[in-house]
Amino acid sequence: MQADKSSQNDSTSPGMRLFLDSAAPEAWARFLPLGVFRGITTNPLLLERAGERCTLENLTRLAGTAADLGAREIQMQVWGDTAEEMTACGEKLAQITTSQCGVVVKVPATEQGHLVAKRLADAGARITLTAVYKPGQALLAAGFGAAYAAPYLGRLLDAGQPGRDIVLAMNDILRSSGHGTRLLVASLRQADQVVDLARQGLDTFTFGANVATELFTAELTDQAAAQFQAAAVNMSQKSDQT
Repeated sequence: MQADKSSQNDSTSPGMRLFLDSAAPEAWARFLPLGVFRGITTNPLLLERAGERCTLENLTRLAGTAADLGAREIQMQVWGDTAEEMTACGEKLAQITTSQCGVVVKVPATEQGHLVAKRLADAGARITLTAVYKPGQALLAAGFGAAYAAPYLGRLLDAGQPGRDIVLAMNDILRSSGHGTRLLVASLRQADQVVDLARQGLDTFTFGANVATELFTAELTDQAAAQFQAAAVNMSQKSDQT
């Protein structure tokens, strides 16, 4: 497995990164052409919800679809009962190639997952350590040199934990580590959560179509756009009459 060195170091480049957390091609077709999303994040649960098969063949097809719609990066998660099975799966995921769309392999941040991630990284894969729930796991992600560490804000809140404080602590750890690992905040349920964390300096998020819709929806903007169009039509008609 050969890795492109520029893509390996790409996680350190500055700027906001938004991902669409969905395995539904119809959601991709709606939002990716708008140009604000870097790409797609998926996992077996999202594939199941979208009615998509969790197979290498189907993920290869889906990666091509995402690339055709403008995705620059697609994140796909390993599966398997053993470290050996997960590593073999991750190697095959990393080998999926599409034009202009890089693959990042997601691995759960368990002890076994770190073993799998190390093997995959040694073979040239870019890694997201996912299902990160404790600040110490962000520390381990930085020590490992993962491209991304993905905490689940919504699930932390569901468990009665101070999710916002935990995510901010993780971000502080990664910012001070100097390793370039990005905090990819996931399980965001409302647009306000994204905006709040962005105000605190976080810059990498993945969220579903419902949150994307909320971010794109502004009644006053729609009213203003309608007024602009009405004025343009009115002035065009006056011009035609003279």
